[in-house]
Amino acid sequence: MSLRTPPAQQLVDGKLCPASDGTTYPILNPATGEEIGQAPDSTADDVEAAIVAARRAFDESPWATDRDLRVRCLRQLHEALLEVSEDFTALTTAEVGMPGFMMGAAGFEVPVEGLKWVTDLLESYEFETDLGVASPMGIPSRRTVRREPIGVVAAITPWNVPTQINLAKIGPALAAGCTVVLKPAPDTPWVAAELGRLVAEKTEIPAGVLNVVTPRSNQVAAVLTSDPRIDMVSFTGSTQTGRAIMTAAAPTLKKVFLELGGKSAAIVLDDADVAAAAAGTAFAATIHAGQGCALTTRLVVPREKYDEAVQAAATTMESIGAKDPADPGAICGPVISQVQRDRVEAYLRLAEEEGGTFATGGAVIDQPGYWVQPTVVAGLDNSSRLAQEEIFGPVLVVIPHDGDDDAVRIANDSAFGLSGSVDSGSVERATAVAHRIRTGTLAVNGGVWFSPDAPFGGYKQSGLGREMGVAGFEEYLETKTIAYPA
Repeated sequence: MSLRTPPAQQLVDGKLCPASDGTTYPILNPATGEEIGQAPDSTADDVEAAIVAARRAFDESPWATDRDLRVRCLRQLHEALLEVSEDFTALTTAEVGMPGFMMGAAGFEVPVEGLKWVTDLLESYEFETDLGVASPMGIPSRRTVRREPIGVVAAITPWNVPTQINLAKIGPALAAGCTVVLKPAPDTPWVAAELGRLVAEKTEIPAGVLNVVTPRSNQVAAVLTSDPRIDMVSFTGSTQTGRAIMTAAAPTLKKVFLELGGKSAAIVLDDADVAAAAAGTAFAATIHAGQGCALTTRLVVPREKYDEAVQAAATTMESIGAKDPADPGAICGPVISQVQRDRVEAYLRLAEEEGGTFATGGAVIDQPGYWVQPTVVAGLDNSSRLAQEEIFGPVLVVIPHDGDDDAVRIANDSAFGLSGSVDSGSVERATAVAHRIRTGTLAVNGGVWFSPDAPFGGYKQSGLGREMGVAGFEEYLETKTIAYPA
């Protein structure tokens, strides 16, 4: 695949630049394993320079206080993204291994629409609220509540849907008046670097307001979670890393937003079309090779219809297969790396050790790149590790339930609480079950919650806070109450 996107560079204090020591690392196409570019291997000095620039831009530039400037600049970035949409989506398919059909959703169009949505919100948002006059302790006072930007934000993002998550962080953070240091995953640095290039070349965003660094080393990046000049860390990734970030942030008591793992349950009640629901869940579990934290990867079905559900899921996965993400018909592409393929393969061997069987799939694919067969695992219950741990591959575990109460118990018997679904012949019955599931998002009978105006986040070990929607914008604001004599 020939890419027209300029080479990846850092953005530090308004300048596009290589790593300060000139080092790079290869960017690989996960569909082939071949090198498609080089990324700057940012040094500790580069990260330091980015923090200094972001701190100065917040404290000294007009960004935090000039709403009109922010609106104008964010609209410029939105327009710039639309202008490069063809090249940007081609880059995403090559670097991320994301099938082209996703570009109309989380791959490109929804996050770009989300940038426009949050800019529209910024234009109309009431940053001050008048509480009126009261007499606390007998003193007549007029009270005002102000919302102000939290400060310098470290945005640390994963590789699975990088543009969605990059923009879901930097969009509301910049709209709120914060400045940002964006640190993408080293598996997908190029799409983040391209955002930095567009900011530098196509917008009036002041120097230092957005910085993009691409260190390969976690040790180099770790300072972003502990440095006292950083006011907030916004992280999406694994629960294990989320815990480490909370620990690192604790000494400075900086705000931490965490969007973490999931092991979401698709509950099918006994009055639903079980085969159709199972096929739909199997389809979802193969999207982007199962590399989505909110995908439903536990299919919880009536025990008496278990075999029917397993067969429907297996038939669907077999029809989808694993295809080159550049193929217009691809749903399931490669996983991101050799490391991830090895991780998924280890879970497939564990499924056999736990007594599970494969209704379809069950192996990696021996070809260039990092490929796994779409897999349906049967014969395990919810206590198995396959049902409890996030795999991040195209693997669906089918679990029997014995009625609505049991289905709710199974769904909630998880360390995670990110998403899920309920299918029933009765909307009222499905809603009653949905209200009992402890997750941050739920789809009832095929409803779609993913939208720029809808808050997204999880319960329990799926994270803290919400991304997108008004709630996602307000994550980046502080609240200040001011009282005046009445």
